[in-house]
Amino acid sequence: MGISLDANEIADLLRSLEFTVNIDGENLTVKTPDHRLDIGEGIIGVADLMEEIARIYGYDRIPETRLSDQLPPQRGNTSLEIEDRLRDILANLGLQEVITHRLTTPENEARRFPQPSQDQRQSAGIEEPEYIHLANPIASDRSALRQSLIASVLEVGERNARLIDRLAFFELGEVFLPESGRLLPAEPRQIAILLSGPRTEQHWQEGDGYPMDFFDMKGVLTQMFGNLQLKEIDFKAVEHPTFHPGKCASVKIQDLPIGLFGEVHPLVKINYDLPEYPVMVAELDVEAIQPLVPDRYNLVSVPVFPPVLEDLAVVVDENVSAEQIRDLIRKIGGATITKVKLFDVYRGGQAGPGKKSLAFNLTYQNPDRTLTDEEVARIRQKIVKQLDKELGAHLRS
Repeated sequence: MGISLDANEIADLLRSLEFTVNIDGENLTVKTPDHRLDIGEGIIGVADLMEEIARIYGYDRIPETRLSDQLPPQRGNTSLEIEDRLRDILANLGLQEVITHRLTTPENEARRFPQPSQDQRQSAGIEEPEYIHLANPIASDRSALRQSLIASVLEVGERNARLIDRLAFFELGEVFLPESGRLLPAEPRQIAILLSGPRTEQHWQEGDGYPMDFFDMKGVLTQMFGNLQLKEIDFKAVEHPTFHPGKCASVKIQDLPIGLFGEVHPLVKINYDLPEYPVMVAELDVEAIQPLVPDRYNLVSVPVFPPVLEDLAVVVDENVSAEQIRDLIRKIGGATITKVKLFDVYRGGQAGPGKKSLAFNLTYQNPDRTLTDEEVARIRQKIVKQLDKELGAHLRS
């Protein structure tokens, strides 16, 4: 304890607590009173007696001492810090975190796919996934380690949809994927998000009662990536059996695959007791995101010079995406183009067969001075010329 007491002083302290103490030189034999059942035996009992001695002697009388060694270097845990940032970002966006069982059954997880018959599965060459099973499961419905967070959040949505209309939550945790030649499975950490129901919660003021859709999920992901200061985010339409055809997209950051999101397929929804509202789900690889999050990033001051706002509507082939046009506008406009926003898509007689009209709002701005009309016109002319050259886009008349 950092103090020096002789045998008689120790004996007096213990006797005041009704201990029986016999002194033999520097050795003490102590008998515990019958009512002190909290005092252990052997080494534990010695530690308990030391606590009693310190308590009666007085903690305030024990002198403070400094560490005799240097403090160890302080190292942060980057992975946990980024995961905490993800939780904070999604919570600030109005989502709740859920924590589900890591144990499930293959049958429960199979509900996240449309259910073909056994003959259809065999003819399509669909193999049953291999699961890690427990030798002594705690329950019949908790016998295998999960392989998907989508199944977990859909089960949570199924239970909560009976009570509330609006569902907005996420889960961050491990999945367990068997690896050939290895005894233990891989345990990548993933994050799953589920959105369904009205866009805003019921309120005494009139709110947005329209149901959340694909673009609400895309907005949540875009905001999350933006708050992490991630750049070069690419969304691309893909097909996946869990998701509605035409309403599913993959996510890439700096050309690295991160995950999928979209609206749950109608044939998957019938496997769960879910509401009539569309159900949006995302599943992202947290371990793939972590090394892309920058340690430092530059801050840009609020511009003091006014922007120039302009609309640009172009007619393109149906297979040309808005993203291609946006990226080309940013490339040609450079730092002067600070914002490109798609605000209208038109298909009809004026656009022509196999064509569509896309209208963008462009923001021109220079941080050092006010742009002139002539400068904006030159940049616009370069953009229009390059759009025609590379994408066959022409201005809508």
